[in-house]
Amino acid sequence: MVPTLLGVLLINFIIIQFAPGGPIERVIAQSVGLGADVTARTSGSGSQGLDTTSSSGSTSRYRGAQGLDPAYIAELERQFGFDKPAHVRFLQMIRNYARLDFGNSYYRNAPVLDLIVEKLPVSLSLGFWTILITYLVSIPLGIRKAVRDGSRFDVWSSGVIIIGYAIPSFLFAVFLIVMFAGGSWWQIFPLRGLVSDNWAELGWGARIVDYFWHIALPVASMAIGGFASLTMLTKNAFLDEIHKLYVMTARAKGLTEQRVLYGHVFRNAMLVVIASFPAAFTTILFTSSLLIEVIFSLNGLGLLSFEAVLNRDYPVVFGGLFIFTLLGLLLNLLADIAYTMVDPRIDFETRNA
Repeated sequence: MVPTLLGVLLINFIIIQFAPGGPIERVIAQSVGLGADVTARTSGSGSQGLDTTSSSGSTSRYRGAQGLDPAYIAELERQFGFDKPAHVRFLQMIRNYARLDFGNSYYRNAPVLDLIVEKLPVSLSLGFWTILITYLVSIPLGIRKAVRDGSRFDVWSSGVIIIGYAIPSFLFAVFLIVMFAGGSWWQIFPLRGLVSDNWAELGWGARIVDYFWHIALPVASMAIGGFASLTMLTKNAFLDEIHKLYVMTARAKGLTEQRVLYGHVFRNAMLVVIASFPAAFTTILFTSSLLIEVIFSLNGLGLLSFEAVLNRDYPVVFGGLFIFTLLGLLLNLLADIAYTMVDPRIDFETRNA
């Protein structure tokens, strides 16, 4: 996990070095466009009190910096930390991250860790409930489709989930808003926020109801696309196991179909499903939630990371990348542990011994 985490950070750090339009160039653009007002306008970017005196003969490696005082550019580099060589900055970043020190945002005047902690509950709520509903529906449905393979139930249910898979989550979200959030028909669900403004004044029961009332439409929008892949994965895994010799032997011994399916087939078939969990959770948490967060005005990690990339807010970009990668690696570790819980035969140390 440690080499993987370092490798991900290193590769992205190298890519960033060649990306145009960094934070210094953004401040330079403001300086050129606003003239004497640059000090007041860029105070949130760490450029407060800088002199913008021009020097017509100056040249710079930053786009748009021609004509600006080289001392001003040097001061910008110092304040943003670009006055050090790239390898020194990377090693310093790793040392800080080992202490969970992600620095401060360039444009939000807040520590990166505070921003991540503030946005994390929104993304975790969407990801957790989406995954839970998807697995609770798709696994039983996939098993039933495998048992009744080729039947009318299998055919029409496949048609329904494929249609659901073909509908983009953001388009389904717009449909739900039009139908149930006051767009054109019913005003049943709220349109924005994770909880109501008076949530702190409500009792515990009312708080729970209010929370699920707010996340109903976003979770439904994100879950619709996950049913198809997981259902078909479960079905195919069960079909593959059902036709194996050990299943025929179990049936020949007189075991009931339920005992065969859930006592023998289930454990082996679930290995494929467990293997897909880390990737599915990471995708839902950090990719699928982006547009949903925007549509339903939910200020989560997906939106924070997207805005940080657009604004070249590198502390937020790399802080979020570190958290995302670490969480993905931990999920893979949990999946590996779940392998041995489902099937104790998956133990390479014992096998090699």
